[in-house]
Amino acid sequence: MEITRLQPAGLVSSPAFSHVAVVPAGATTIYVGGQNGVDATGAVVSDDVAEQSVRAIENASTALEAAGATLADVVQWTVLIAEDADLRAAYGAIAPRLAGPGAPPLVSAARVAGLGVPGALIEVSAVAAVLRD
Repeated sequence: MEITRLQPAGLVSSPAFSHVAVVPAGATTIYVGGQNGVDATGAVVSDDVAEQSVRAIENASTALEAAGATLADVVQWTVLIAEDADLRAAYGAIAPRLAGPGAPPLVSAARVAGLGVPGALIEVSAVAAVLRD
């Protein structure tokens, strides 16, 4: 039993993301709500999008671990980036952390006018699946 990530012929092939994921029955699905680049008190860690991006992924990792999963178990990421933030700096900081072993996860991204946390430049959420032994 495994999670299958596909890059079907006829769709753009990218090492950064897959287009389809098939999660077998019996897997535990874990949903991680939006995580920003904030510390444990809720304070934004920096006004630098790369630093916020790394912290947002670290926060997602902490949430996943609480549910018995890791970044490698993520099937899909959603990334929201403030419209004025440097997209290349954000992705450059998080791209190595988004990919798991084997085929990459699905990734949806959007530029947004603003985020719910004042000063936040990025928000990530995830769907993960853990296979039972």
